[in-house]
Amino acid sequence: METRQRSLVKAVIWNLMGLGMMTLVGLIATGSAAIGGTLALVNTAIGLTMYLIYERVWAGIRWGRNV
Repeated sequence: METRQRSLVKAVIWNLMGLGMMTLVGLIATGSAAIGGTLALVNTAIGLTMYLIYERVWAGIRWGRNV
């Protein structure tokens, strides 16, 4: 089973990568760094929360594991 700390670190790293990409996409789509950055922050906050929940649910499922 994966620790909560490991799940959190993985989620933060994944979301930092996504934050950078979403900021770039938002900037290209809107032409505004402020709007693009705001969209990226909101998306990252939602994504981080959902990813942590998703990881913790799957950490408790034994299906498909060789234990």
